[in-house]
Amino acid sequence: MDRRQFLSGATLPLLLPPLTSAFTSEAFGETSKRAASMSEPTQRVIEANGIRINIAEKGSGPLVLLAHGFPESWFSWRGQIDALAAAGFHVVAPDMRGYGKTDAPEAIDQYTIFHLVGDMVGILDALQAPTAVIVGHDWGANVAWQASLMRPDRFRGVVALSVPFRPRGKSRPTSAMPRAENAQFYQLYFQEPGVAEAEFERDPRRTIRSMLFGASGEGAAAAAAARATAAASGGTALAPSLGMVQKGSGFLQGPPPPATLPAWITESDLDFYGAEFKRAGFRGGLNYYRNLDRNWEIQGSLVGAKVTIPALYLAGDRDFVVAFPGTDQLLANLKNFVPGLRGIQMLPGCGHWTQQERPNEVNTAIIDFVRSLPA
Repeated sequence: MDRRQFLSGATLPLLLPPLTSAFTSEAFGETSKRAASMSEPTQRVIEANGIRINIAEKGSGPLVLLAHGFPESWFSWRGQIDALAAAGFHVVAPDMRGYGKTDAPEAIDQYTIFHLVGDMVGILDALQAPTAVIVGHDWGANVAWQASLMRPDRFRGVVALSVPFRPRGKSRPTSAMPRAENAQFYQLYFQEPGVAEAEFERDPRRTIRSMLFGASGEGAAAAAAARATAAASGGTALAPSLGMVQKGSGFLQGPPPPATLPAWITESDLDFYGAEFKRAGFRGGLNYYRNLDRNWEIQGSLVGAKVTIPALYLAGDRDFVVAFPGTDQLLANLKNFVPGLRGIQMLPGCGHWTQQERPNEVNTAIIDFVRSLPA
């Protein structure tokens, strides 16, 4: 399998190295008014699938389960919880296995896709909910797709943000990942325990700031401007190539983000993320990547299976996942693998952090989708 085939067929839920630049785009102010208008959800720890899972919840009515990605937290859904609860739903956003206040098992093999889907089913059981609509972003989208594939009796609808459903490939994912003499694909960089942790945990707040801006719509625009400027002057692009990490270097390459943040992320938001990852570390989230080959091995029985429940896919048109070679063809044929697909919505100017960058559009799409489902 060549590099293009890998990118079009493998599971690639996050995250290209930050595409930051020294160029500061239009100034954005913090959105304190937004934060002030939102009330805090209730948090509690429940027992599910043999571990303790922290959940943030609000509202009553049909259950909507929100699964976050890497490197995120229940807090990534801060723009959805109030809106969905006000629309008449019981909203539950867990810290996924290995994150935040949820347990982080030591063994790497405790983070397979079966464990992650089991956690979602376990949450339903703990809440005594027969069914739920599951919404996922990034790694959470992959979990949502697989939960829908494995347990259509428990999940009556799925909304996936950024990462589309990808059928199982013909070879182990890491065997097809790009390698060069002086660089390797970022998911290979994540494989060796302790390496990425050491880099990210030196300054968790800085790590999150760099990742959030780098993969955002604003970060993608800044990177494109930097490339255009470099090309016009006969230089080379500042951004790393296609998720490659230089050997002897690290994931957080390139200049830092601009001093002024986009409007959708505030300094207080970064304080929350920074504190969470300072306490819990990054190992849990990185262990998801360390199970890519194991997931491929244990999912052989699902080859050819299709997602039959109602589904909706949303992504930003500046999301690096959408830009991967072959993704356009995958999306054009997504209904072949997801017969219940209700639609594909692309959000102009939006990057990878779909629900954080475009909360209003995402909220409207989720609410309309859930209300359209049979009771």
